[in-house]
Amino acid sequence: MNRFIEDKKDNWQRLEDLLGLLQGSSLRGLSRMEVREFGELYRRAAADLAIARAETRDPKLINYLNSLVVRAHGKIYRADGDGVSVLKAFFGSELPNAFRSTLRFTAISFAVFMFFSIASFLLCYYDSQFALLLGISDVEAAAASNRQWWTSLNDANQIGSSAILTNNIRVAFFAFAWGAFFGIGTLYILILNGLSIGGVLGVCYRVDPNFGNLLVDFMVAHGVVELSCIFIAAGAGMSIGYAIIDPGDLSRSQALKKRGREAARLVIGIALFLFIAGIIEGFISPSSLPAAMKYLTGILSGAVMLAYLFLIGREQGPASTLEQYTAISER
Repeated sequence: MNRFIEDKKDNWQRLEDLLGLLQGSSLRGLSRMEVREFGELYRRAAADLAIARAETRDPKLINYLNSLVVRAHGKIYRADGDGVSVLKAFFGSELPNAFRSTLRFTAISFAVFMFFSIASFLLCYYDSQFALLLGISDVEAAAASNRQWWTSLNDANQIGSSAILTNNIRVAFFAFAWGAFFGIGTLYILILNGLSIGGVLGVCYRVDPNFGNLLVDFMVAHGVVELSCIFIAAGAGMSIGYAIIDPGDLSRSQALKKRGREAARLVIGIALFLFIAGIIEGFISPSSLPAAMKYLTGILSGAVMLAYLFLIGREQGPASTLEQYTAISER
């Protein structure tokens, strides 16, 4: 049986690689040659499964091959015309799995933003000249006169919410799209926004701590979802840039294709999350609700979004990769 595994494992691994390129989409995501190869590898894996069932009692090998064949079968015979099934697959697995596959890049985006926002806050808090360099000196005048510019959203919530949503999507799109420049463009967007947000808060707290608290009260309701979306978009962009630098075991075109599909799913999901954040920012954040309610809104909305992205769609059951089977069988 060890000889059987040695002879066949390259075919199984190649089938897994093609399944990884699809990541929930149909076979139309592969080239014509790859589709032919996929079909041939599927038939071989099905035959190998029959042999394993007949000639071995190794349940781990049988479970692994069964999982591989079932996944390939689903790609070949899935009903692409069923809109409900497509939406269910997207929100039930594809979107959260895409988020988890780019999580390390999202974490890097978060770290870069936080570093520059904290540095900007401290510099603007202790040095008024730094605010001039950032071009936010008008914020100092607003804080000194207690002019709460964000309350103007209450005068036209629908217009304000629409404008906020458009701006948030634009920032997230740039953070994503500029990642193709080896991730450098994404870092620029993160640094720019970190300096701006941190600087504004630093100026407000230096001039009047109470004014700074009022601004934070406004930001907190929508800020968790909004900033998380920017970090996710930036992570998706950085993953594309990194695929150009280091495609791993795949060819550069295959790595870009795989990361591109993941990123496209994330962009769609981010747009939906930002729509919710825009509604909160247009209707709840500038309202006269108690600060505690705004904090609660921010915490709950962020917790629900992150719980969905981290927990939904995780595969359960037997090992589904060749590496997992090999690791188990060698124990």
